[in-house]
Amino acid sequence: MTITRTILSSWGLRAIVWPPALLRHAGVHAIPRARISTLSNQETPLLKIHHLGHSQSERIVWLCEELGLPYELVHYTRDAVTRLSPPELRALHPLGAAPVLDDGDLRLAESAAIVEYIIVVHGGGQLKLEPPHPDYAAYLYWFHFANGNLQPVIGRLMSVSRAKLGSDHPVVKATQERFDRVLALVEARLSDVPYLAGEALTAADIMSVFSLTTMRLFLPFDLAATPNIRAYLQRIGARAAYRRAMEKSDPDLVPMLE
Repeated sequence: MTITRTILSSWGLRAIVWPPALLRHAGVHAIPRARISTLSNQETPLLKIHHLGHSQSERIVWLCEELGLPYELVHYTRDAVTRLSPPELRALHPLGAAPVLDDGDLRLAESAAIVEYIIVVHGGGQLKLEPPHPDYAAYLYWFHFANGNLQPVIGRLMSVSRAKLGSDHPVVKATQERFDRVLALVEARLSDVPYLAGEALTAADIMSVFSLTTMRLFLPFDLAATPNIRAYLQRIGARAAYRRAMEKSDPDLVPMLE
């Protein structure tokens, strides 16, 4: 079996056929036909978002709310002891992490890949900057900064903190210094512009906000010394789409916008 996806390019519609083996190596999986809901009677195929509570998958719910896309939200709860994904979510993808997106016969993981996919395939390119927009390079940088620098350094700091090495340990000190520099860079950027890519909200913000808010459940850190970040989070919190997304994805959580 092959999977055919039809995409819109500047030259019209063209079909791309990907062998299933190639998709599996790339982290993309075909869903067995028996597990696919009938979509023929729907004008817009319904995206299915597999969301783990208090996780990066909130990004995908927020994106769909911003774009006004219909979706089905499947909610999973972390194990109370390990805080890991439950078996039902781990069964969906080899890495067992969220988010996971189902779009018809396509299954896709990795939040950045899902954001890009939804914007291009279903969102008409909204919330994404392209050349010759003057903020194109800034958009690219901050979109990838989220999972390239911001989230990883928070994860490293969380790991070394749990190791109880002491605040004077060289590894702890180096990691804390890196975190401080990363946060200072975000603070400096938001002193110049209201959103990370410039004057308007983009997918760069959707990728970044989780690390500055919900991630503090796992590693509490104080934003008192970063007034520009706090003002930025207030702007995000004022968005109706963000409020809807958080209410749907994590109704037990008050967004950490202070």
